[in-house]
Amino acid sequence: MKQGISAALAVGAATATAAIALCGPPATTTAPPTTGPQAPDGPTSPSAAERPSGPCALDGITDNVAETAATPDGYARAQGTVRALTLFIDFPDARATITPRARFAEFFPAAAEYFHTSSYGRLVYRPAPLLKWLHMTRPLAAYGIRRGAAFDPASDDGYHALSQEVVRAVDASVDFRDYDVVNVIAAPNAGPAATRTVLSVTFSGSDLGLRTGDGVPFRNASFIWSRQPGPSPFRVINHENAHSFGLPDLYYTDGRGAPPAAGHWDPMDEDWGPANDFTGWHKWKLGWLGGNQVVCAPPGGPAAEHTLTPLPSPGGTKIVVMPTSARTALVAEARTRGPLDPALCRPGVLVYRVATDVASGSGPLRVMDATPHSGGCLTGNRYVHAELTDAAFRPGATYTDPRSHAAVSVITRNRNGTYRIRVRPPAA
Repeated sequence: MKQGISAALAVGAATATAAIALCGPPATTTAPPTTGPQAPDGPTSPSAAERPSGPCALDGITDNVAETAATPDGYARAQGTVRALTLFIDFPDARATITPRARFAEFFPAAAEYFHTSSYGRLVYRPAPLLKWLHMTRPLAAYGIRRGAAFDPASDDGYHALSQEVVRAVDASVDFRDYDVVNVIAAPNAGPAATRTVLSVTFSGSDLGLRTGDGVPFRNASFIWSRQPGPSPFRVINHENAHSFGLPDLYYTDGRGAPPAAGHWDPMDEDWGPANDFTGWHKWKLGWLGGNQVVCAPPGGPAAEHTLTPLPSPGGTKIVVMPTSARTALVAEARTRGPLDPALCRPGVLVYRVATDVASGSGPLRVMDATPHSGGCLTGNRYVHAELTDAAFRPGATYTDPRSHAAVSVITRNRNGTYRIRVRPPAA
C-alpha cells in the first residue's frame, strides 16, 4: 500500500519543518499535524470562488495556457487546498551538495504564503516533499535538457525520459492521485546559472503521454533549475505553478526584441527582483475574485463611475472590464504598495489590454503606459525593466483605446485609499 507524503512544513511559520524524510522504502510513520494558513470563512472562502462568467468572460484559446477567462479542464484548480508533490533530483555529474531539506527551504514556506496572500485566502497551498535526492542514472547532458526542450514520448531524451525516470523512482511509494501539481526541483548546481539561461519550465493541462502506476497522467509538472536572483527567488515556484493553473507567459518567448508587455506588474512577466502581485484579470481567471468584485461594462453601455479597491486590500470591486472585441478587453484596477508589491513606486489605476486569442509568450496582456518614454520610477534594479514601473494612471488622467475608443478616466483617490474612475465602453 502506498503511503502518502505528509505536508512537511507549517506554511505559516517562519521556518520549514519536515515531518517525514523518506530515504528508502517508506515505513509506517505518524506525522505531527500540519498548521498554517486556513481558508477564511465568509465571502472569501474557497467555496465562494466562481468560474468567470458573463459577457466579459471572454472565450479564446483553449488548447494551451492563455488569457481565456475560463480555464479548461485538465489544469490544476487554484482554489481550496492544493497539494503539491515536491521531489528532488540530482545527476552523476552534478551531485547535490546540500540536503533536500535545505533545498526545500529555499522555496517554502514563502511560496505557499505568497499564494495565500495573493488569493485572499482562497488558495491554501500544501507542499508535500519527498526529502531524499533521487539520483538520475545519466549525466545531465545525456537528457538533452535545454531551454525549449520538449516532452516527447517518442524520444529517449528530453523531459519525457527524465520524467519517466523520476516516476519510476517514486511510483512504489507515492500515490500520484493524492496530488494536484508536481514540483521536480533539481540540485542547484545542475545546469547553468539562471542568470545565464533560465531552464525552469512547466508542462500543464494536456495528457503528456506518461502515466504513473496509479493510472493517472503525469501532468501539471514544474521543473525548477538553478536559483533565481533577487530578494524573492522562491517566486519561480509561483510563476511555474501558475502555468499549471492555466496562466500564460507575459514576457516574449518568440524571439522579438520588444520592450516588456507587462513588466513588473505581474510575475508571469517578471518574477525576479522584488515581489510583485498578479493582475486582477489573472486573479479572476484563477477564481480568487468573486463575481461581485468584477464590474462588466459591455459595448454599447452607458458611461459610468466605479470605485476600485486596491489589489492588496480584501473585498471591494477589484477590476472593471470593458470588452473591445469578441477576444479583447480593456481592464482597469487599482494598484498600491502592499505585501506583494513592496517596491511599487507609482500607485494609481493600472489599465491593460487582454487578448484571449494571442498565444502565451506573444503578448496576451499588455500594460498601457501612463508616462511613455519616462524611464520609469523604479530605476537601478537590474532585475526590473524600469520603463513600465510608472505606468499607472493618476487622478486627472484618461486613457482612450485608439481602436475601440473605450476610455478610462481616473477621477480621484479617496481618503480611504480607493480610486474613483469613470469608464466609457465602446459603441455596440
